[in-house]
Amino acid sequence: MPEGHTVHRLARTFDTLFAGQVLRVSSPQGRFADGAGVLDGRRLVASEAWGKQLFLGFAPAERPADLRSDTLWLRTHLGLYGAWTFAGAPDAPEVAHAIGAPRRRIGERDSAPASAPPSSDVSGPRVPPGTSTSDTWEVPQPRGQVRVRLLGAHAVADLTGPTACEVITADEKEAVEARLGPDPIRDDGDPDAFVAALGRSRVTIGQQLMDQAVVAGVGNIYRAEVLFRAGVDPLRPGRDVPAATVRAIWDDLVVLMRDGADHGAIVTTRPADRGAGHVADVADGGAEPVPAADRGRGRTRQNTDGSPGAVPSDQAFYVYHRDGLPCRVCGSPVLVKELAGRNLFWCGVCQT
Repeated sequence: MPEGHTVHRLARTFDTLFAGQVLRVSSPQGRFADGAGVLDGRRLVASEAWGKQLFLGFAPAERPADLRSDTLWLRTHLGLYGAWTFAGAPDAPEVAHAIGAPRRRIGERDSAPASAPPSSDVSGPRVPPGTSTSDTWEVPQPRGQVRVRLLGAHAVADLTGPTACEVITADEKEAVEARLGPDPIRDDGDPDAFVAALGRSRVTIGQQLMDQAVVAGVGNIYRAEVLFRAGVDPLRPGRDVPAATVRAIWDDLVVLMRDGADHGAIVTTRPADRGAGHVADVADGGAEPVPAADRGRGRTRQNTDGSPGAVPSDQAFYVYHRDGLPCRVCGSPVLVKELAGRNLFWCGVCQT
């Protein structure tokens, strides 16, 4: 399942490609026909992420938007299999081809821009249905079971396989957000709320970090890695973890997840810890190459964008998907067990 940094990159991508434009909205698959009919011909005025939830705000096309009363929101949650796929005219800004569920691709990488223009600019052409958005670009046909298609002035976005896809009002959007914990990537993320929520419960900190009502956007990778970096046993009850340690975990999540949102890569290892338990440059005097069993682990598309200079995926993590392999710090075998239906990875020596 894509983690929170992925959804923030999606919000930035929609801002880059569609902000201020009146969009054609359709449901090639047909399962979202009613919702698409409500949004078709409206103007995209906001693109927001909160944890793993994406909210796209659509205002009436012909009058200024009052975000509180006039805007309808397309709420999507990608879940395990959802993805947004993008295509654009030659004059469209460069963005990722697809963001969401991992899939095998050649020569493609998650390269959504680190920043985007604000969505307050509501100028932009309306695209007549069935026409090209560029003199040299024909809108591609939908591929697969496309739940929602958004067509703008010079780009198209297709949603496939989401867990949630619905049109909601501003009040309903606020109700969804009220059920979510603070998001470390958002500027309004509240660390005190996170510390208080985690400290109220006897549930293990490993389980609580995956609870979107405690902290929004953290998935299995960030959960395992941030607990290792903090030296905290994932099976320790939340209320037994010192508040100062919980706050330090929040601060680390802010750094790691914002970096992931900016670069399209989850990299949690410190440079000094990348010389053991992974493929090394033997010619430069590095360690012997890691056994073949380790080389394919963790190679999900959300972990690294493959850009020049990016940390290879087999060097990006301390414990995630490294069960049975030596800890990069102490050398003891990385442990794994099932916790609340998900695999939990940790070092029994470094995390005591």
